[in-house]
Amino acid sequence: MSTLRSSLATPDRPPAKDMVWIPGGTFLMGSDHHYEEEAPAHRVRVDGFWIDRYPVTNAQFQKFVKTTGHVTLAEQSANPADYPGADPTLLAPSSIVFTPPSEPVDKANHYNWWTYVRGASWRHPEGKGSSLKGRETHPVVHVAYADVLAYCRWLAKELPTEAEWEFAARGGLEEKEFAWGEDLYPDGKFMANTFQGQFPYHNSAADGYDRTSPVGSFPPNGYGLYDMIGNVWEWTDDWYQQHHQIQKPACCTLDNPRGASQQTSHDPSIAGVTIPRKVVKGGSFLCTPDYCRRYRPAARMAQGIDTSTCHMGFRCIIRKPS
Repeated sequence: MSTLRSSLATPDRPPAKDMVWIPGGTFLMGSDHHYEEEAPAHRVRVDGFWIDRYPVTNAQFQKFVKTTGHVTLAEQSANPADYPGADPTLLAPSSIVFTPPSEPVDKANHYNWWTYVRGASWRHPEGKGSSLKGRETHPVVHVAYADVLAYCRWLAKELPTEAEWEFAARGGLEEKEFAWGEDLYPDGKFMANTFQGQFPYHNSAADGYDRTSPVGSFPPNGYGLYDMIGNVWEWTDDWYQQHHQIQKPACCTLDNPRGASQQTSHDPSIAGVTIPRKVVKGGSFLCTPDYCRRYRPAARMAQGIDTSTCHMGFRCIIRKPS
């Protein structure tokens, strides 16, 4: 289905609604000026592809669930055998929710604002008692890697690689700090849903939103894509590895690179557990100058595939058949 649709599509006639053609090309991926996991910056070439104009919304994901009966990872109890020594209360259906403290806290300890909340899921973003009412066009959250993969396959789409995602997020701008240029707030204008105030205890919501915002609430980038920066982190299909571990070819330009064949990391909070991790991109409504400056195309983070959070979403792509 995907091959047939994409073979009939043209840049002016996308294979599905609200998809944008990204022409492909060569760019400088990563950054030598921010967090160490972004370095070194390196030349990359990607082929053209179609990508969703917006992150997948609650309404779209709800349609998928109603059609397929899919049950997300957050709605299932974890298998105790997979987490030896774990607190049994953390194995009940739950997900991770941002819970702001009432006063300044040690920013070195992220447990000061992250909480496993029983009953939190895509249907109940803050846990039992919360709902999607009024949030139909907000990006779906609390979706783990298996959930986003199932959604993509349902529509005969795929997840982008990290390189494809970053190329699209840059919007045609070469080596710029942000997806829109060099200033976080050009002429005082908010360009993305991020955190303003004193993280994590006081969000002034000067941009109009305390948590997620409806997709398309902020200006698009140069390719006409919305919310590539801020609002929610977005899953990619690449296994996480440090950029310096990438083997460069003699020509010094990586051609359509993929992540490691599989990358795992030890989670110190769960003794004896090794968790495979994927690359996520774009930052979220919790990124802020005084804590997490990852509201940039080059920024990246490793996310365990067994984990869902209140600030993690996704969008899909369709590649042109070779």
